[in-house]
Amino acid sequence: MKLFYKPGACPLASHIILHEVGATFEIEEVDTDAGLTKSGQNYKAINSKGYVPALQLETGEILTEGASILQYIAGQYPEKGLVPKAGTVATARMQEYLNYTSAELHKAFSPLFLASSTDGEKQAAIVNVGTKFDYLNNLFSDGRTYLLGDQFSVADAYMFVVSNWSNFVGVELAKWPNVAAFVERVAKRPSSQAAMRAEGLLG
Repeated sequence: MKLFYKPGACPLASHIILHEVGATFEIEEVDTDAGLTKSGQNYKAINSKGYVPALQLETGEILTEGASILQYIAGQYPEKGLVPKAGTVATARMQEYLNYTSAELHKAFSPLFLASSTDGEKQAAIVNVGTKFDYLNNLFSDGRTYLLGDQFSVADAYMFVVSNWSNFVGVELAKWPNVAAFVERVAKRPSSQAAMRAEGLLG
């Protein structure tokens, strides 16, 4: 398998899960502004959407959209327990958290990474991100270790990556101590350390 990524962007979640399952894989960085991979390929010929992640399977087939890729990888290694049993409430919860991260938290951060955003739009985005963190901080107030309880799942990898963007946009996670503790826990996992080091995010 080959994962196409940008350092620290949402493909980091898939990268973490590839390490979690012990998969054999390659990674290739993408400059989405230039539309080129590190090796000089036209990225839109790989993923016509033009953004990351994309996962190329051994068959040559390309998967896109982070939540889908995460579940595919974990589904190939059911013994790792990174997705609950299909048809259960736990699976519905996992998908709920994946969707929340994608549709709410990820989207809330978007104006903070756009050069075209005005100062007013960025300030509004910071407030919006804060409301998402309010929800998550309350969620973790019951003492759970991960989103589904004690078991790490693909939803945690995605939530971690997007929550960690706070470090790059001046949002102080100390205001949400339960979220900060969650981010710290996931950051310490060997899989997270390996993925972040490979993407040049750690020394």
